[in-house]
Amino acid sequence: MESASLIQSLEKLLGVEAVTSAADELLVYECDGHTIERALPTAVVFPTTAEQIAEVVRLCHRLRVPFLARGAGTGLSGGALPVEGGVLIEMARMNRVLEIDEVNQVAVVEPGLVNLRLSQAVQGMGLYYAPDPSSQAACTLGGNAAENSGGPHTLKYGVTTNHVLGLEMVLPNGETITCGSRAGRGPGYDLTGLLVGSEGTFGIITKIIVRLTRLPEAYKTLAAVFPSIDAASSTVTEIIGAGIIPAALEMIDHFVLRAVEAYLHLGFPAAAGAVLLIELDGIRDGLDELAERIEAICRQNGSLEVRVAKDDAERALLWKARKEAFGALGRVTRSFYTHDGVIPRTKLPEALRRIYAIVEKHGLGIANVFHAGDGNLHPLVLFDDRKPGDQERALKAGEEILRVCVDLGGSLSGEHGIGLEKREWMPWFFTDQDLELMQRVRSVFNPEGLCNPGKVFPTPGRCVETRPFAKAPNVSA
Repeated sequence: MESASLIQSLEKLLGVEAVTSAADELLVYECDGHTIERALPTAVVFPTTAEQIAEVVRLCHRLRVPFLARGAGTGLSGGALPVEGGVLIEMARMNRVLEIDEVNQVAVVEPGLVNLRLSQAVQGMGLYYAPDPSSQAACTLGGNAAENSGGPHTLKYGVTTNHVLGLEMVLPNGETITCGSRAGRGPGYDLTGLLVGSEGTFGIITKIIVRLTRLPEAYKTLAAVFPSIDAASSTVTEIIGAGIIPAALEMIDHFVLRAVEAYLHLGFPAAAGAVLLIELDGIRDGLDELAERIEAICRQNGSLEVRVAKDDAERALLWKARKEAFGALGRVTRSFYTHDGVIPRTKLPEALRRIYAIVEKHGLGIANVFHAGDGNLHPLVLFDDRKPGDQERALKAGEEILRVCVDLGGSLSGEHGIGLEKREWMPWFFTDQDLELMQRVRSVFNPEGLCNPGKVFPTPGRCVETRPFAKAPNVSA
């Protein structure tokens, strides 16, 4: 179908003000947080209701035009890229909290609602929404559900799938289905669990039922400074091995610390090789004792300093150092490529040594800030996109880093998803039979492949090295 005719049809459905196809405006949507790869849609639409989404999807299905959903564009695997053009369905105007059930601790929301806004809406009731990606001030709940996003506090509270009770979704043929309920999973197959994390390849989420969590009575937040990242890594294993499960256990390496220090002036010593940000929460009684046990473990592992947040303001400042670390890096590097591999936490020292060596071999920089407690790594390969060959070296280093994660018994992704970025490496982790079975499941929902095409699975016919070892254990992030 001609682009002009498609745009005219979309405008007739939604109104001229809800459709954009101007070349300069489409540039806004050429990439998500994974900025290395780019693609332009034919048109972007801004629906305000689930029925409008269904109408757009029915039109695309009838005309055989590819389509996909996009939230805030904070994803880091190219999941929101329109690799075959077509219609990009922008969810930003579907951003309402539809219902809050305080007694049963349940909320019903639209997919364009920003993650943090939900916690702010229920804070006065003593509730919050537990999954907290680092981009929670911008990312949307629909995108979180599509990618099964995590965050610092998933060590104790779990990832998005543990907090989604039900969904409404428009299928690629324009039909609308619901699964789950306010009561959570019922009898029969767990379709909600299947759809959460399907990366927008099964349909377009239009409504989400989520579980809310009671705010903890108290918090205890510690920042432990170590002379080396090795010492910090060993401490992570010892804390968990001692039977202590913090709400969050995050690591920030020396390079990130320097960037954050220049921005926030936290006063960390120049000799710091790494900092562990450790948070306990729960009933007030007993938190001091747990904090003392953690401090003792840190000091036994050579900690230079253990700082305990004195009040909410100091706690917020420490978390600002973690949550805004990526932004702070923009002050000290031109570009960076973020990865998302997972390893067993006992392999942290070995994995990090190998990662630093890989990046050094390619003549690039490296920064690490990640969810140490569950082994979800976020190495940032630093490069200058103005220098010939730098981006190619960064991509090669990233590939080798993911191979290390898989070889150590880990996984390709903890929370960012496979998307476009990691699809060619799926055979490292899955057999041909595994991949065929997953594609057959996708075909049940998306038989024509029009919904978010080109994601998750390797390019047909592409020669990719398969894994020559038994399947690694599933390591959750």
